[in-house]
Amino acid sequence: MTDIIATIADIIERRGAEAYLGEAVTMAEHMLQTATLARAAGASDALVAAALLHDIGHFTSEFGTYTPDDEVDRYHDEAGAAVLAGHFPPLVVESVRMHVAAKRYLCAIEPEYYDALSAASKHSLRLQGGPMSTDEMARFRELPFHAEAVMVRRWDDGGKVADMPTMTFAECRPLLERVLAS
Repeated sequence: MTDIIATIADIIERRGAEAYLGEAVTMAEHMLQTATLARAAGASDALVAAALLHDIGHFTSEFGTYTPDDEVDRYHDEAGAAVLAGHFPPLVVESVRMHVAAKRYLCAIEPEYYDALSAASKHSLRLQGGPMSTDEMARFRELPFHAEAVMVRRWDDGGKVADMPTMTFAECRPLLERVLAS
């Protein structure tokens, strides 16, 4: 149980200070902000864990770390889910896997959602396939945990605020341990 948590802690300690995709926060700040927003919304421990870990794939993708100059997707959503699978429950794994699809979904159903995205998020959206088609939206809504992925996505979008107070990773550890034990 603690091996995956130790691995995640090591990744965040070594690489968390890296810039977050042209935003005003570091990778670790973004991940912790997203988890803090989930906790403030009264989310379950599993959803808070998904919010915290949603971007772990930026560190583990076989295609490398995203840069604002990218012209191809690096599939951090799939990479993150692959790291977490076999350790965390499906709600966590699938929310991480589907948080990019949730952005595409929200852009398709809420034009104002797209307008509120940061420039970096609009750029990555283009690389990730743009807003979903009608058929893609229907298939997305049929997936288990799609609603949870949409919640993680909304917290993700809110987690880009310079100097926002957050939980620390040390404070998140017991939550991750509870989720792994459940």
